[in-house]
Amino acid sequence: MSLLVPVFLILIVLGSSIKILNEYERAIIFRLGRSSKAVIGGNGPGLLILIPFVDKMVKVDIRTITMDVPTQEIITRDNVPVKVNAVVYFRVVDPVKAVVDVENYIAATSQISQTTLRSVLGQSELDELLSHREKINQTLQSIVDEHTDPWGIKVTTVEVKDAELPESMQRAMAKQAEAERERRAKIIAAEGELQASHKLSEAAGVLAINPMAMQLRYLQTLVEVASENNSTTLFPIPIDLISQFLKK
Repeated sequence: MSLLVPVFLILIVLGSSIKILNEYERAIIFRLGRSSKAVIGGNGPGLLILIPFVDKMVKVDIRTITMDVPTQEIITRDNVPVKVNAVVYFRVVDPVKAVVDVENYIAATSQISQTTLRSVLGQSELDELLSHREKINQTLQSIVDEHTDPWGIKVTTVEVKDAELPESMQRAMAKQAEAERERRAKIIAAEGELQASHKLSEAAGVLAINPMAMQLRYLQTLVEVASENNSTTLFPIPIDLISQFLKK
């Protein structure tokens, strides 16, 4: 019985000394409070043996992390209040910096993303936010990545997901879009009238040169009207049309 206690203690110590890392994990080992660079060199996936009561291990996940940026209320450069949110994709490229140089790299990345989102969009106009989203995303990614680089964090993508406008602004934009559609419709109709007037002017010139063409056009019109209407229609016949028959 007296031997079971030491054996049990030894098993506990050995169990706490043997660690297994997955393929997507890296370990930072602190030996007596200091990160041991010699040990860090062999901190890849697989079996890892620690010195009991001397080494302390901190695991770091090196997979890409998807983080939602909470909705931020901003005022654009043209004084329009907008609520926007975003998503940030980042990963740890230097586990030592991510553990030693910053207390909580996920929280720190979230905070810098929020402040950058408010700063960049506050300097943009509403039209830029709605129509140049890709350019804004690239600017956000560049700024956030620059701030997180000293922490061993690589920000790969920042995407603005949604921009919520006030209802009054939505109604104003809807009226503006409707007015724009009406303006284009009137311009198209006016261009059609202009082209039609040019064609009519050319046709009038041709008919003025050849009076017989005018008479043929008149007869063609009579045929078209007669085929479309079942009622009796009276048309005056120009004297010039029957003058040739009267001479005979």
